[in-house]
Amino acid sequence: MKKLVFVTGGVCSSLGKGITASSIGALLESRGLSVRMMKIDPYLNVDAGTMSPYQHGEVYVTDDGGETDLDLGNYARFTNAPISKANSITTGQIYRDVINKEREGRFLGRTVQVVPHITDEIKSRILALGKEPDVDVTIVEIGGTVGDMESIPFLEAARQLIHEQGRSDAVSVHVTLVPEVAGGELKTKPTQHSVKELQEVGIQPDVLVCRSDVRLDEALRRKLSAFTNVEYEGVISAYDAPTTIYELPLVFHEQKLDEFLLRKMNVESRHANLSAWTDVVRRIREPKRSLTIGMVGKYMELGDSYKSVYAALQHGGIANDAAVDIRRVDSGALEEPGADPAVILAGIDAILVPGGFGQRGINGMVAAARYAREQGLPYLGICLGMQIMAIEWGRNVLGWADADSTEFNQDTPHPVVSLLADQVNIKHFGGTMRLGSNESIFAKSSHAAVAYGSDTVSERHRHRYEFTNQYRSDYERTGMKIAGTTRDGELVECLEWPDHPWGVGVQFHPEFKSRPVAPHPLFSAFIKAGLERSAARA
Repeated sequence: MKKLVFVTGGVCSSLGKGITASSIGALLESRGLSVRMMKIDPYLNVDAGTMSPYQHGEVYVTDDGGETDLDLGNYARFTNAPISKANSITTGQIYRDVINKEREGRFLGRTVQVVPHITDEIKSRILALGKEPDVDVTIVEIGGTVGDMESIPFLEAARQLIHEQGRSDAVSVHVTLVPEVAGGELKTKPTQHSVKELQEVGIQPDVLVCRSDVRLDEALRRKLSAFTNVEYEGVISAYDAPTTIYELPLVFHEQKLDEFLLRKMNVESRHANLSAWTDVVRRIREPKRSLTIGMVGKYMELGDSYKSVYAALQHGGIANDAAVDIRRVDSGALEEPGADPAVILAGIDAILVPGGFGQRGINGMVAAARYAREQGLPYLGICLGMQIMAIEWGRNVLGWADADSTEFNQDTPHPVVSLLADQVNIKHFGGTMRLGSNESIFAKSSHAAVAYGSDTVSERHRHRYEFTNQYRSDYERTGMKIAGTTRDGELVECLEWPDHPWGVGVQFHPEFKSRPVAPHPLFSAFIKAGLERSAARA
């Protein structure tokens, strides 16, 4: 029988349900099981594609073009489970599909209701994800907090599945907060109330994952066990990892969470092999070198806006046994009157300009790119960051002071970045960009080809604007390398500066494919170039 693990949260949001679900997935994989991961988001948006980074953090993109919650990025970094549109459910998707079925007459005139029609749609999607013969466990994270109105249909669907499948085939993991009050005392009452709310909707948790600053002692765990009907072995202390979140699978394994879950599900497995995670943690704890990366963007106030980029930079450090210090530079600071890039970017060993939308801060990014090009600093431009390279080259090498993207200036005489023809009359913005995996072909001697060890790769895209083909000859004539294109040669995928240690811009998003146990080659090469710059500067 295939198994289900439901992960819910209580007390407050942002406790780490996604990291908990991902760590459970990593532990089960370490024991030879095949897992699938699913995120349920209770918002009415169909997907995360049209949501502001300030509202929801980054948008994680799947191979098949899904624009999803950032927790799917955690799933991809912690597990080997394939990630696609099917791994993400929202309230908007569920109600849209049920209403479409009603309009098609598929309910045969019956009154359409939350129970059973909405809950049946939710259940069918959850079960469909694990139908492949090789799948052993589906881990389902239900977003929001128990008690939220928006989560009720999803919790009801989970309750029904636990009842229908049986407690040995569908288990509940509840993540809660154990806060510390004045004097350092840890309080269990919020967790007790949270479990009571979960029990009121008909779900008895099998596991309590208790977030706290410090490790819970035995007395507190036994108290929680007594007041929540959770076995003592199922009360897990999720204290703040001292070095990195990648320690969490090891923290859970030390407390035998994987062993407990397997026992609850009546599953036999091999012994856990966590050597890869142990090695990752060791490399982070004991770096041999260090460098400073200047990340120049427009959403610097919120760390989740570039979650996958920050993670990929850290993975690049792991590949090079190096500690990566990321200095966040708001590109607007480089636009202030009298701003001096040499002062603002002092002490930085390499510069990264990530993706983004909108005009704010663009000229500051152009100034950062110019500084990196002229000073020989390694530079990685991702999506918008590649387009910034094109704009900067047009303005400062070709001498077109008005070179720009039509995203920022529709009337520019030199639109070196512009919309694709099939994007011009788009009226609905959700899911209409160039999305998902696409092949890129690199020039054999390019930095990108050397980094990948191949001249052909498949990477994920999320953008509307492209390098304008009519300017290719002008750029190549003045030295800019068109280092990568789509397979048909129609679209530019990679730009590289000539006579520069490492200046690379790519139209795709390599950060989505980076993992701590398998750092992305482009980030590894970028960090290596930054370390060489740091050594030379020293």
